[in-house]
Amino acid sequence: MILYFELFLEFFKIGLFAIGGGLATLPFLQDYAARTGLITEADIANMIAISESTPGPIGINSATYFGYQLGGISGSIFAVLGLVAPSVIIIILVSRILQKFKSNSYVDAAFYGLRPASTALIAAAGIGVARITLLDETLYHLTGSLSELFRWKHILLAVLLFFLIKKTNKHPVVYLAGSAVVGILFHFAGV
Repeated sequence: MILYFELFLEFFKIGLFAIGGGLATLPFLQDYAARTGLITEADIANMIAISESTPGPIGINSATYFGYQLGGISGSIFAVLGLVAPSVIIIILVSRILQKFKSNSYVDAAFYGLRPASTALIAAAGIGVARITLLDETLYHLTGSLSELFRWKHILLAVLLFFLIKKTNKHPVVYLAGSAVVGILFHFAGV
């Protein structure tokens, strides 16, 4: 029961402070991983891949993923409830108060100030994802070889996808499915 309460509380904090959407939750998840050791950077990378390729918001998908990984079905329920509870509470409070203050310059300025903060959180998450995906820092520290730092297959696939996206302009599901097929082929080919 303590694990479920911990999941609820941790995802409540994430839901309360991760302004800007699901990718803004990644720095909080990385902090949770560093503090508890219950999840790893590889778990976060897997969560991103699964959350981005399944329907629904990435925040809910990540809460479901980690909740299930740490506490089964009950864990996923507590994590999701923890993530959405702050939004529900805040929406109820704000909807009652905002009508009175909607033309207030301080309220307008506060919302204006939140935009760069959410942009920075999303940028930090993007940089973290790129670091996990494109660099192998552990192997680099073991060998000291600069060529071992880069995950060349991942970089090649990212560059190829970048050019395909710019040139073809297909639906994102096409690129996700294609990347999954390439990953499966690489895995079975032992590449």
